Amino acid sequence: MIDSSQLYRMAKKPAALGSFLVACLLLASLAAFSVINMKAPALEAQAQTERRENKRVRPSTAVPEVGPVTLKTVQPADAQAFNAAVPFSSEPNPPAKPFKFPGSAGDRSRALHCLAAAVLYEAGDDPIGQKAVAQVVLNRVRHPAFPKSVCGVVFQGSERKTGCQFTFTCDGALKRSYAEPFWHRARIVADAALSGSVYKPVGQATHYHTDWVVPYWSSSLDKVVAVDTHLFFRWTGWWGTPPAFRYAATGVEPQIQQLASRFPEHHAYGSDELTEGTSQVAFTNAQSQAKDDGIFFVSLSSKNAEKFPALAARTCGDRAYCWFVGWTDPSQVPSSKSADFLPAQRKTMSFSYLNDRENNFEKMFWNCRQFKRPAEQCLRGES
Repeated sequence: MIDSSQLYRMAKKPAALGSFLVACLLLASLAAFSVINMKAPALEAQAQTERRENKRVRPSTAVPEVGPVTLKTVQPADAQAFNAAVPFSSEPNPPAKPFKFPGSAGDRSRALHCLAAAVLYEAGDDPIGQKAVAQVVLNRVRHPAFPKSVCGVVFQGSERKTGCQFTFTCDGALKRSYAEPFWHRARIVADAALSGSVYKPVGQATHYHTDWVVPYWSSSLDKVVAVDTHLFFRWTGWWGTPPAFRYAATGVEPQIQQLASRFPEHHAYGSDELTEGTSQVAFTNAQSQAKDDGIFFVSLSSKNAEKFPALAARTCGDRAYCWFVGWTDPSQVPSSKSADFLPAQRKTMSFSYLNDRENNFEKMFWNCRQFKRPAEQCLRGES
């Protein structure tokens, strides 16, 4: 203990007072360091335990499940300590392959807007962060665990308040307006990514989060890189290696209602090159049946079978569930929306598209007696 008389005498001697203050600061630093050291092993042990409890996904198992983004209840400082205790993977981190968008000009425009929205709302006006986010989105498009369209990936789960994969799509952030210069810069990044530009540091990452939160999935994946305050992760085992990213984008981009106020391409039943040669009855029937049950029975033109998927995706929009069935013979279109339509009507179906976003299921089939398609794309019994 140091009494007041000692303090007075030390105050009379500047050098002694300086030494005393330095000693106090040193003691305080040592105390703080001891607290951190006591806490760090516990955090590191917790992280290692969680990694052991989360089994690695092997090629022989099912495709990894994509859970909702739920966070552990921890203070930001504790979250940063926990995240720091999770080591970076020592395995190779090869860059992703260049992405080339395969769809029409209209579909590419919709993909561009969805990707620009993702990079802007997720990374702000930071070009490096935007490139990293764009790469994660495109990595997901090519991974079997996720939808096969850019807009499908970005707005996956957005119909539910707690199910979205990118929080800006369901937490009200889209109500926040950005000036056109911000969108312009975001579109430049998105356009480059859709044209083959690769942001190499994130490799095959399919997940990321800021270092001040702890998602429940963070310890079950491999941490590969940090970009500013964001940490990037990939699936463990084979599902995080380049061969797993074997799927191609369909090139069919749905219209997203949340973006319609800014981008006309996302207005339902808009007009672009898609409508040429496609029966207007399809749009009329779809509009009259649009009562949020996600079932559409429509008449289609036989001249544009290649455009059926784009029409289906456009009609379905961002619905959680959608079943789109088309007939080239208008007389066969059922008058009511029921799966129990006549056998003759089922036999004459020309095209069927089913999208169940909640279960990450998307399939489309053609009547191969009417249209020449690969066997795996034929309706049952029509190959």
